[in-house]
Amino acid sequence: MQTRLLGTTDLNLSVVGLGTWAIGGGDWAFGWGDQDDDQAIAAIKRAVDVGVNWIDTAAVYGLGKSETLVGRAVAELPAGDRPLIATKCGRTNAGNGQIGKSLQRESVLAECEASLKRLQVDCIDLYQMHWPQPDEEIEEGWETLVDLKKQGKVRHIGVSNHDVSQLQRLQSIHPVASLQPPYSMISAEVETEIMPFCGKNNIGVVCYSPMGKGLLTGTFNAERARDLSEKDHRSRDPRFQSPQLEINLEFVTGLHETATKLGWTVAELAIAWVLRRPEVTSAIVGARCPEQIEQTAIAGTRVIPDDATDEVQRLLKQRNEALTSLDGIEQARV
Repeated sequence: MQTRLLGTTDLNLSVVGLGTWAIGGGDWAFGWGDQDDDQAIAAIKRAVDVGVNWIDTAAVYGLGKSETLVGRAVAELPAGDRPLIATKCGRTNAGNGQIGKSLQRESVLAECEASLKRLQVDCIDLYQMHWPQPDEEIEEGWETLVDLKKQGKVRHIGVSNHDVSQLQRLQSIHPVASLQPPYSMISAEVETEIMPFCGKNNIGVVCYSPMGKGLLTGTFNAERARDLSEKDHRSRDPRFQSPQLEINLEFVTGLHETATKLGWTVAELAIAWVLRRPEVTSAIVGARCPEQIEQTAIAGTRVIPDDATDEVQRLLKQRNEALTSLDGIEQARV
């Protein structure tokens, strides 16, 4: 497994990190359906076995459940084998499976204390503001994270889902160690402004959903899309519904040919494509059972060749043209 240094920190991360959004289960607004806790813990332990040295989680994933499972799994590992842990604040439990948004000081302090207890640690390696919402509170939230760092409750501080202007506002208070944006073949908007800004300012990038929430695994199909549980937020995502679904699946069919030429899986190709960017420190790869991380961790040893990158870009152009055509049809109907 390759490793890369995260920005200006001393965190040397494996280029594949374990994402634990899905193990939070389905009993909240952005769940992934029901989850077997024992399988989740086994997946975390197996990730460490295959060379993953850090875990990404958040207080809101399962409204605390994901952090609790991470804490249980890590506590069962020998001290010398325990991975680094990154978690997030700013999303709160609003009741009935819904989430609230707060970056006010007292809320962030309470979230941090709760995360420390669930994770069973004295210090969080990377603490991040989950979303820049409410926007008018990001400075207050960031100043609170700076204080938590001074207190020794967190080692490094970063953000998730922030744009360039928001990063600049925070940089004037305290350097931002890292940014966590969505980034994949089918969600590459951050390449235009955000990644270059992070590169120039030595802000580490740890991207989430590099496999497009499962669309780019090479195993997703129309039947699975139809069978998504109501507890799975993807059932409400247009990319998983007709007519976008058919376009996305056709794109993945093209990726199969490129991956096969390399002797890789589509999932490996998708992750390696993300890791080709010099700004990217690590790709966060979700797993709900040991078999899933076994199949994707190998991507941490892959380096995508230029001709394969060119082929992916050709396929992406075809996909984008098809999506643009859809937009044109919808506008004509209006």
